[in-house]
Amino acid sequence: MSKLNLDLPEVAIRETRLGSITGYCGSAKELVGHARCGKLKEGNHQFNQTIGCSVAQAICTVVMIQDAAVISHGPIGCLGCLHEFDFTYQQNGDLRGVANPTQRKLFSTDIEEKDTIYGGSQKLRTAIKEVYEKVDPKVIFVATTCAVGIIGDDVESITDEMADELGIPVIGIYCEGFRSKIWTTGFDAGYHAIARKLIKAPEKKQEDRVNVINFWGSDVFGKWFKELGLKPNYVTPYSTVEQLSRSSEAIASVQICATLGSYLGAALEQKYGVPEIKTSAPYGIPQTDRWFRELGKITHKEAEVEDFLKIQKEEWLPQIAKIRKKLEGKTAYVTGGASHGHSLVAILSELGMKAVGAAIFHHDPLYDNESVEADALAHVVEDYGDVPHYNVCNKQEYQLVNSLNKVRPDVLLARHGGMTLWGAKLGIPSLLIGDEHYSMGYEGIVRYGKRLIEVIENDEFVKNFSKHAMNPYTKWWLEQESGKLLGGKQNG
Repeated sequence: MSKLNLDLPEVAIRETRLGSITGYCGSAKELVGHARCGKLKEGNHQFNQTIGCSVAQAICTVVMIQDAAVISHGPIGCLGCLHEFDFTYQQNGDLRGVANPTQRKLFSTDIEEKDTIYGGSQKLRTAIKEVYEKVDPKVIFVATTCAVGIIGDDVESITDEMADELGIPVIGIYCEGFRSKIWTTGFDAGYHAIARKLIKAPEKKQEDRVNVINFWGSDVFGKWFKELGLKPNYVTPYSTVEQLSRSSEAIASVQICATLGSYLGAALEQKYGVPEIKTSAPYGIPQTDRWFRELGKITHKEAEVEDFLKIQKEEWLPQIAKIRKKLEGKTAYVTGGASHGHSLVAILSELGMKAVGAAIFHHDPLYDNESVEADALAHVVEDYGDVPHYNVCNKQEYQLVNSLNKVRPDVLLARHGGMTLWGAKLGIPSLLIGDEHYSMGYEGIVRYGKRLIEVIENDEFVKNFSKHAMNPYTKWWLEQESGKLLGGKQNG
């Protein structure tokens, strides 16, 4: 496992730490091969529409901690797109054991032009005091923005000073958007801050506790783990500061998406000896079996896992076979973040469908645990075969539309909001499911298959919509190779 430097305030970005890239055009098999032999190269985008800002990803790791407050240190506009976390917390909190899901405690220092000249340090001190007095949080996180990074406010000294004064942790998260082209560096920044200053040394190991590093999906792990005599400790949405601070006492850590949780899993193993389940998450039959058996091995529940898998197969395999008959031969295109996007390809293959292409936002050749077993794309290629028309593009919609227009799949699967619009414009039925746990395990394949059948069979709206929709991309662009502005196959 690579050595993480948890003493530095800033996390090392993925480009330098992992060799991650945001530009590639080829096939999935070629990409895995280049990554394995050390020949992976970054495609140089000659044109960019927009990319995701890592501030949002950093804040999403901490804002749904029940008793935390978050201050965005920067212009008010940097906070403008983060209201969605408040909605998500209040809608899903009661499903995850939060007795009274309250409005999120999210603030801004509102840096203005004069502050970029004279500095925003005093504004930050004042904001921290006001937030402490108004909402009485157990921890205050301070997320830095581009403006603050440019003017050089000493956030680390200020947060340390205020922590001593207030008697609670006040923790800087260094996530300026310009630091990295890879949006998921924001996840690393958030978890770096948590690992450095919030998680405490274990007082006593909890032999039935398993950390689940996740977003905000439904509670499938509670149901599964109960059958195995285990309990999930969800990190970080919906946890309390106390629960989170004791994550070091768990017997193991798992993650629903290596793009999200690989950094914290590696940090917990390195600093506190909590073993991370390194094989990728349980999407698809072979990977579900591998994941549960690895969990059983680490938690000494091998017999219980085999009994569990036997029951799952008996209950769900016949239903999967029936759904597969209805979807056999259908084609699909996937767009989303790296690890979860790969997982969706596995689900399609289990249902007898063919993934004819993908637009994935970045690619990590390895994660911080340096284990090949964590490579979800490698598992997909090995278990189900190649994915042609595979693009790595940091949310460049012009590449997605170009590729979609060429392959014209029966359905588009998207992980992030706003992407299904492009399928509809082309008359392609599209499915967006925000619950990343929805397709996990054997039962998840059945759930996802039923939704896919509904979407494909009810295509009248998108067919009619496409007749009237305007596409902003010219005929010239739609006829080009999707990697034209990368210089073709950069890793070919």
